[in-house]
Amino acid sequence: MLIQRQDLFSRDTGGYTMYRIPGICVSPGGVALAHAEARYGRGGDWDKIDIVMRRSVDQGATWDEPRRLLDHRDFGDGPLHNFNTIVDSSKGIVHILFCFGYARAFTMHSLDDGATFSAPREITATFEDFRHEYDWGVLAIGLPNGIRLRRSGRLIIPVWLSTSRTSAHRPNRCATIYSDDDGATWQRGEMIPDTVPNLNETGIVELEDGSMLLNMRNGSGVQRRLISRSRDGISGWSIPQLDPQLLEPTCQGTLFRHSWAEEGASRILFCNPDNIYGEDAKGSSIFRTRKNLTVKLSLDECQSWAFAKIIEPGYAGYSALAVCPDKTVLCLFERGDASSGNTDDHLTLTRFDLEWLMQGAANNA
Repeated sequence: MLIQRQDLFSRDTGGYTMYRIPGICVSPGGVALAHAEARYGRGGDWDKIDIVMRRSVDQGATWDEPRRLLDHRDFGDGPLHNFNTIVDSSKGIVHILFCFGYARAFTMHSLDDGATFSAPREITATFEDFRHEYDWGVLAIGLPNGIRLRRSGRLIIPVWLSTSRTSAHRPNRCATIYSDDDGATWQRGEMIPDTVPNLNETGIVELEDGSMLLNMRNGSGVQRRLISRSRDGISGWSIPQLDPQLLEPTCQGTLFRHSWAEEGASRILFCNPDNIYGEDAKGSSIFRTRKNLTVKLSLDECQSWAFAKIIEPGYAGYSALAVCPDKTVLCLFERGDASSGNTDDHLTLTRFDLEWLMQGAANNA
């Protein structure tokens, strides 16, 4: 059933203009951590931005007050952004990767379910290793999470880079970075084949056979998501292919494993604004209205999407998914008030179970 819906962050509260770029994870101890970019000024990507977080110890039913986790002034005069999590339940660690000013990357971690975090440690050198192949001017990680591989323990997270030297984020390309020593050091992986322009904001999932699948935001103007596969998550990426069932309004989407076959069934979730119609919201023909936020369920390792359910029919943008110990799904997403025309008046949490999702009609998109 659809258990609950509540706003966790809202525009013009807490001293910030708005909150964007939702993220959520469930820690090894079962604590839900919801985070967001808290934006000053006009709320743009390059304005001053802090990172805020809320914690829930009852699987998302109630939440503590927001706290400022990272203050942009500690890094300089610019935005903190692209805050990502990787949960390692085997070692009780929540790894964090984030960026500052689209030019620097950092990591930190928590050993106590997000109550406290280590001091940030810079890992920009990992991205410098891309320069001989792609002379980037903009770097970003995710969104909104990476993964820990079941067999090897390798940590992997998608990244994207742009050769732009201005506030534009294009042209851009995707890759991954990885750690084989529990986050102590990070290395670059291979870039995704450059056969489709402007791929970014990528979700990742490990498949049952141990291979990796990337689900990428498609900025080429073709209104479908793009998929690439790799046996190890760092090399040999396949040429990106369209997923005809996943519509693309040119917006971030989120991919998350709900369960493995050994838990009864292999289930993978995907969520994004399921729409390719509407006004040209950003002055470019590649963008469509961000609305009709829909969660979809695959029972065959992302080959098809058997069920789909609308979470928010109105204006909605970025989203993040997490799964609680009892398999309740948490979805934190950008939501707009009907009267405003925005997609980011609130960051809203919806809690639901598979029974609710599988009551939806089979997905025939």
